[in-house]
Amino acid sequence: MRGEDTPYAHWPRHGSERACGEGECRRCELEQARDEALMEDGMSDDGMTDMRRPNATYSETLRTAIRSWFYDRTLEEQVNLLNDLRDVLSSFSPFGAQPVDSIRWVKAEQVEANDYNPNAVAPPEMELLRLSIMADGFTQPIVTNVEDDRHVVVDGFHRNRVGRESEEVRELLHGYLPVVQIRAEQMDKANRMASTIRHNRARGKHQVVAMSEIVLDLKRRNWSDKKIGQQLGMDPDEVLRLAQITGLAEAFKDRDFSQAWEAILSVEEDDLIEVIDS
Repeated sequence: MRGEDTPYAHWPRHGSERACGEGECRRCELEQARDEALMEDGMSDDGMTDMRRPNATYSETLRTAIRSWFYDRTLEEQVNLLNDLRDVLSSFSPFGAQPVDSIRWVKAEQVEANDYNPNAVAPPEMELLRLSIMADGFTQPIVTNVEDDRHVVVDGFHRNRVGRESEEVRELLHGYLPVVQIRAEQMDKANRMASTIRHNRARGKHQVVAMSEIVLDLKRRNWSDKKIGQQLGMDPDEVLRLAQITGLAEAFKDRDFSQAWEAILSVEEDDLIEVIDS
């Protein structure tokens, strides 16, 4: 039933044979629902034009199949199933390269703050954030990086705090938080720090001292002033000023300077009298 040119051809050896060997393979079940709908309409692989534009019969069959998967399952099972389905959809989505195309729900306890965020929000703004989530819902996922079984925050430090600490928000979200995974090329710590700064600066919020510490940390990781400026959206003067705030000596330790004037440590009495008389 499935031809080599179908949208499912990149699913290796999935299909009626269930060669994947998994008891509940979402890809196999999605494909099976697709095939059942096509068979009901009397279609074959020759009708590729129609297959690429699912009709009402196909959509209803798929909806029925998904509904049955969620029926009579625990909350955790439903969340895991939802995450699986989103992964499947994103795997052949035209927007699959964008982190926001695959938002996952994870338990709040699995989301951890990073140790370098330079952005701070005063208590009144934190309360406003809580009110916003309660009134408008959770509209922005938390950007994270998976480390072992933890999701370490890259952006969304305060959304994470409110989601973990507010009982109202925890109840609203059933103890879960929406997260997206940062791109693979940004996963090392230096790039994650730079990503955090870009997110903060795009909103116009950052703390000067904390920003200075991050600039120095990136310099310790052998980032040049030029690279720091390019990645953080700073001009050379701003990079220099931030480096001076908390690490003046370290910032200039490898630079060459002209010889300074030497101070005269003592003055002979005759020289002093001669200067005064003149």
